[in-house]
Amino acid sequence: MGTMKTNTNTFSMARIQFWTVAALIISIGFLFMNFRDWLPYDSAKKVTYEIAGRWELPIELREVSGIAWLRDNTIAAVQDEDGIIFLYDLQRQKVTQEIKFGHAGDYEGLAVHDKDAYLLESNGTITIVKNFQDHDRTVTSFDTGFDIENNMESLEYDAQNNRLLIIPKDRDAASDRVKSIYAFSLRTNTLDPKPIYTIDMGDEVLKNFREKKLYKTFRPSDMAIHPQTGEMYVLEGSKPKLLILDKQGTAQHAYKFDKRIFPQPEGITFDPDGTLYIASEGKKDGIGTITELKLLP
Repeated sequence: MGTMKTNTNTFSMARIQFWTVAALIISIGFLFMNFRDWLPYDSAKKVTYEIAGRWELPIELREVSGIAWLRDNTIAAVQDEDGIIFLYDLQRQKVTQEIKFGHAGDYEGLAVHDKDAYLLESNGTITIVKNFQDHDRTVTSFDTGFDIENNMESLEYDAQNNRLLIIPKDRDAASDRVKSIYAFSLRTNTLDPKPIYTIDMGDEVLKNFREKKLYKTFRPSDMAIHPQTGEMYVLEGSKPKLLILDKQGTAQHAYKFDKRIFPQPEGITFDPDGTLYIASEGKKDGIGTITELKLLP
């Protein structure tokens, strides 16, 4: 009888140890899956940068979704719910004007050229606001053929070719293996179905960010053309990173951002001198920000 009791106790202790180890493994797996965004990729390049300026945005821009350089320390911004363009003065650190142009919607991208503003909604609709700062502004919307499944967030004005550039955040029209940059002609107000650049999700530059679902490897939230080099800077907000393409559209570098500084970067723009600005949403009860960055060699 004594031997049986010892065996039973040993068996019970082994079960306790087994389930303790199992619970620990499950807990570690849960923590990794939920907080892996905060962990560095083993061999991924990190942006070495200097924060040259940082602005906390008012509550109406907590969910800032797109920015564009306007003039004289002024950045135009849009958030993803209201049809309003906000003019933010970096020097005065305040919104100086709110320009209502349309209905409520999921506005994700913003570009400005001369007197005109361009908006992109997540369903692919492009809205052109002529003379957007004047009382006699005109508003026209165009269908690009994309929809909410593509999840369109990135918009940039290409001055050299007088066109707008867009790229899907999620599924591309071609396949899940690529994210393509498409051109919307401002002469004909139509989208060219043939992309001007294609980013392969299997590209060596993106190897440290590769996801099981390939299209999630890189999910663009905005893009901007460097005014001096012609390079394309493509931002991701979901898992903050920056991809730089050369003038031919070839991926050169992919960098990870610190999520504590950029919780969800959604907007990117340059001033005429090439100074880089990134806007980030405020997560939960956080505050939206605009950060001036200097990327270092």
